[in-house]
Amino acid sequence: MAQQLGFDLPVRTALGRDDFLVAPSNAVALSMVDAWRTWSPPKLVLSGPEGSGKTHLAHVWAVDSGARIVSAIDLEDASVDAFFDAPIAVEDVDQIARDHDKQTALFHLHNALQSAGFPLLMTGQAAPNLWRLSLPDLQSRVDAAGHAALDAPDDSLLGAVLAKLFSDRQLTPRPDVIPYLVTHMERSFAAARGIVADLDATSLAQKKPITRALAARCLDKQG
Repeated sequence: MAQQLGFDLPVRTALGRDDFLVAPSNAVALSMVDAWRTWSPPKLVLSGPEGSGKTHLAHVWAVDSGARIVSAIDLEDASVDAFFDAPIAVEDVDQIARDHDKQTALFHLHNALQSAGFPLLMTGQAAPNLWRLSLPDLQSRVDAAGHAALDAPDDSLLGAVLAKLFSDRQLTPRPDVIPYLVTHMERSFAAARGIVADLDATSLAQKKPITRALAARCLDKQG
């Protein structure tokens, strides 16, 4: 069967407050982000598996607080002075656990923000006490922050996440696709993103609608 060439078209990921899907696994984290004015000390760590909503919550907080968002791997000590005048969200701090220079930059950024009274939001996959940052002074300051964990999804949240991922790609699967995926796929947000991307590409290449049968074939291929 002839296949249609696929193209990597932009995917619009909705990251607004109203787009955040609230469930028992993330309700505490959302409430802590919403209460950012009361953080004492003014810093919070969000942890959770890939795709669990940490970036989404960081964007929600940035809109509410006027914060900038920066990736930890992009931090340079010579450039952090530009971030001293507003709240900051630093994503994926656990990824710099062995990078002394980037940890030093975050350490200076942390101290400057705290001295100025600006809040700091940090994210990572594991709980912050497991980041094992090689700069002890930075690890101790991270440990002193409030902490909110986003847990693995239950059925209702996983289904809602799948629906959102399809919507972000402007896809309309058949009604029985999402219930089938929820009961047969790996229970993780990363797996949800992967299967939706695979279904999108396969549907386009084969010129077929997204059906339960197509979902089953894509899951078999991944397994």
